[in-house]
Amino acid sequence: MIQLSGITKSYKVGKESFDVLKDIHLTIEEGEFISIMGPSGSGKSTLMNIIGCLDRPTTGHYFLDGEDVAAYQDTDLAKVRNLSIGFVFQQFQLLPRLTALKNAELPMVYAGVKKKEREERAMLALEKVGLADRMNHLPNELSGGQKQRVAIARSIVNKPRLILADEPTGALDTKTSVSVMEQFAALNVEGTTVIIVTHEQEVADYTKRIIMVRDGEVQSHGAERRNA
Repeated sequence: MIQLSGITKSYKVGKESFDVLKDIHLTIEEGEFISIMGPSGSGKSTLMNIIGCLDRPTTGHYFLDGEDVAAYQDTDLAKVRNLSIGFVFQQFQLLPRLTALKNAELPMVYAGVKKKEREERAMLALEKVGLADRMNHLPNELSGGQKQRVAIARSIVNKPRLILADEPTGALDTKTSVSVMEQFAALNVEGTTVIIVTHEQEVADYTKRIIMVRDGEVQSHGAERRNA
């Protein structure tokens, strides 16, 4: 599903070039449940941004379902992000003036889905994450765990094959984190590929393979853990 070949990412600071990612080679099969770990500044979030088509590599190739998306134009990348990838972030990224239902509908608005279908699909997604009784609540009326579940519902309404989550439990307490990780595990059981960026070992332990990143390089690709 995902193949990174010779990926580098560099930034210029004044006259100097700073390498964030260095010659990354990585393969992720469809249906995997993976965590990407590494210390702060290791390059793991930059790697996720490239996998999520939020950023472009400086050099190298990124094949998603056999297509080299590293060469795509911005409009094509936007389509890939909207239709093929669901995103979940640490700070939820919900619009404060929209209800849970309307927040969950947003990816479908950008995809041009008609209103009735948007509402139906968003309602089903919110029911799936256990928020059937919170659909008409605003974000400030929801707990942190409920906000993150709205974000998960939003990430799955376009039925993406890949979900990327960047520190999804970073703003949550331990009990709520367990609930959120169980949601990701359930989605993976249904066949969705899930990639989680985290610095927490307890979160990574939910996944079936741990990829370690340090100093912009993949130090360990991890062996699949059948009983994770």
